Amino acid sequence: MIALQPLRSLMFSAPAVAPPYLSAASGLVVAGDFVYVVADDELHLGVFDRAGKNGGSRVRLFPGDLPDEAAARKACKPDLEVLVRLPSFAGYPAGALLALGSGSRPNRQSGALLGLDDSGALSGGSCRVDLTALYAPLQRRFAALNIEGAVVCGSQLVLLQRASGSHPQNALIGFALADVLLALSAGDAPRLPELPAALCSVELGGVDGIPLGFTDAAALPDGRIVFSAVAEHVDDTYHDGPCVAAAIGIVTPEGQVQALQLLQPVYKVEGIDAIQDGDVIRLLLVTDADDRRVPAVLFSASLAPRPEDSQPPPRAVPTPAA
Repeated sequence: MIALQPLRSLMFSAPAVAPPYLSAASGLVVAGDFVYVVADDELHLGVFDRAGKNGGSRVRLFPGDLPDEAAARKACKPDLEVLVRLPSFAGYPAGALLALGSGSRPNRQSGALLGLDDSGALSGGSCRVDLTALYAPLQRRFAALNIEGAVVCGSQLVLLQRASGSHPQNALIGFALADVLLALSAGDAPRLPELPAALCSVELGGVDGIPLGFTDAAALPDGRIVFSAVAEHVDDTYHDGPCVAAAIGIVTPEGQVQALQLLQPVYKVEGIDAIQDGDVIRLLLVTDADDRRVPAVLFSASLAPRPEDSQPPPRAVPTPAA
């Protein structure tokens, strides 16, 4: 069992911002002294101080405004579920942040690219990215496409497909990183490549018959992937449901799960950053309460090796104690 330690709610410093906090956090990247967070029902990126001494700010990713009413907002939001840091490439000498929509609806197939400087701060404005070609073959492969995370792993950009109740299949989907970076350097409104280089299913088991599904990932120095996952009681990729369990695990790029531990208390964790510290992995995590009235929370946690993690994980995960 992994214990979550709350650090702070993700509050903005500008009093004119309404609401004065980020909700529905869905992707996390730490770069230098900055903590970057995307939210699945916003048009902005949240930028926060890693030390927590100051409030955060918002950076616009897409034009316009979303409705305040929950159902209308859900219907038209870009559903940004992914934030990944890219290495240096043409036009972006210090790398960039790439935010991706989930692909679960036609209006959720856009992304945003933002350059970084050497300190990890943002450099320049946001560039919209067309994901329709990238997602087209995946929609043919998965009846319920729902991309929830991405990580640079060696020579590939690996996307994480999340399981849901009626489609309980998690998967790692690898694209040639060089092709992705070449497409992103093409200029205004780049269009990402179409065919994935590799795809493998990943079995995470479930809780009370509800499958654990990927929600985000981070890369380790040895090439393995640390991931967050939740068991959400819902049958599709559109609606929200109660989160009955959450977990952190390690998987190889080939899809072999090497560790899986439940989180306590249970929060819907949707963003993860990981730093290897000897045998221990230090984690930062952000949450999505599926309620715009509730601020997202930044947590810390640690993932330590256990003897049983050398064995394949069970197909079913026991329900955590209340």
